[in-house]
Amino acid sequence: MSRPVIGISTYQDPARWGVWEMPAVLLPAAYPRLVRAAGGLAVLLPPDEAADAARETVAALDGVVIAGGADVEPSRYGAAPDPRTGPPARERDAWELALIEAAIELRVPLLGICRGMQLLNVALGGTLHQHLDGHTGGHAVFGGHPVDPVPGTAYAAAVPEQTTVPAYHHQAVDRLGDGLIASAHAPDGTVEALELPDHESLVLGVQWHPEMGEDPRVMAALVDAARHRSRVSVQGVGQLG
Repeated sequence: MSRPVIGISTYQDPARWGVWEMPAVLLPAAYPRLVRAAGGLAVLLPPDEAADAARETVAALDGVVIAGGADVEPSRYGAAPDPRTGPPARERDAWELALIEAAIELRVPLLGICRGMQLLNVALGGTLHQHLDGHTGGHAVFGGHPVDPVPGTAYAAAVPEQTTVPAYHHQAVDRLGDGLIASAHAPDGTVEALELPDHESLVLGVQWHPEMGEDPRVMAALVDAARHRSRVSVQGVGQLG
């Protein structure tokens, strides 16, 4: 069987190369590299404002990754902006929320990374701590810290032991979105992974940056779920024929 096709969200920013300076669709190269290492075929998903673009895009994929990046606009979860919250990325929020909603609706396996996990929580009605100081001690510089899985979760099935993860974040999940459960925690209680149990496909978010580390197991869980979905879809087509 061919490798499952995993789409990774991208964002538009000004960029400069050679004699050119213009808006470009960007994504750190570590994301597709991790998808390939986990056995998937990576494709990049440029923002598209067309009404049904996200749904059409997700329908053509075996799995979706929502990448890390800018803070989610607080108005998305009914909050006023904290002075330490970054500037809004409204177009990106809209595109990635649409991808998340389409993946859940179409039962396409989904992995949210850092901002992607936070956006998944917001998409399902949850809220965020806009700055970790005063809430959970914080991990506001890039480095490693331990994460403990919650037994019985999909995350724990993929990574059953405590691991040290590469992280850089100043925001975190506050109230969990509808149907979501925490599936890993930092020692200070920060929700480090969450998931949507009892769903027909994997819906998982992690607070850290697996693409910056050496452990492919989180991405491998997505690729395995995507491969299973692809196999089931092919079998269904065969049975229809």
